[in-house]
Amino acid sequence: MIRFRSVYKAFDAPVLQGVSFEVEEGEMFAVFGPSGTGKSVLLKTTIGLIALDHGNVAVEGDWVYGSGKQTLARVRRKVGYVFQNSALFDSLNVWENVEMGIAEAELATLAGRERTRKIWDALELVNLEPRDILKKIPSELSGGMRKRVGIARAIVGRPRILLWDEPTTGLDPVNTAAVERLIARLSAELNVTSIVVTHDIEGGLLMCDRVAMLEGGRLRFIGAPDAFRSSEDPVVRAFADRAAAEAALDQMEIT
Repeated sequence: MIRFRSVYKAFDAPVLQGVSFEVEEGEMFAVFGPSGTGKSVLLKTTIGLIALDHGNVAVEGDWVYGSGKQTLARVRRKVGYVFQNSALFDSLNVWENVEMGIAEAELATLAGRERTRKIWDALELVNLEPRDILKKIPSELSGGMRKRVGIARAIVGRPRILLWDEPTTGLDPVNTAAVERLIARLSAELNVTSIVVTHDIEGGLLMCDRVAMLEGGRLRFIGAPDAFRSSEDPVVRAFADRAAAEAALDQMEIT
């Protein structure tokens, strides 16, 4: 479904250094790694949001880089993107924010009632009551509700692929667990392929079919969750142990 081939990207210093792997159709795939190791940059390459120094990414056989604007547009129509911190438009209400997730070409063909139904259904899928929030602006919503509106915007066009960039950042452990359950349910109900970049290691291990770990811009591990838990690689082990300790501290703070 998605193929990363020798992806290189540097800004002031190298960020991604030859990352290659594939994500299968229908798979839930998590990407872990320390801060600054290129996780979010890698996710953005899936739909060509940044220029690569070398390498390429293919989505269902379409190469994202070097294939022209029409191919890139076709790729982006297949993908829903959940941005870190939701990235809602502050001056738009919930209705208008979710509507932004519908492609312009599709909007032009939708009658008003059909458009309303798509937006309504997307909000209900993320467990929000449309009647209560359609006219509200983001500043009137809680952090958890803003996350869900961002997810509704990503799924309203019924994409084949969902990309999740740190979807639980800024949430307390209770809301983190709720959003992760929502991610797993939506991925199954909508029959999509998902890549989840997350700092919540245990949550990612529980909901994903396979996981990868980036370290220093390189692929350090890829495999099943059980293999990650039992890895004897000292770098993987240290990262997993540190993440587990931080999660335990977070849990203590709310009990």
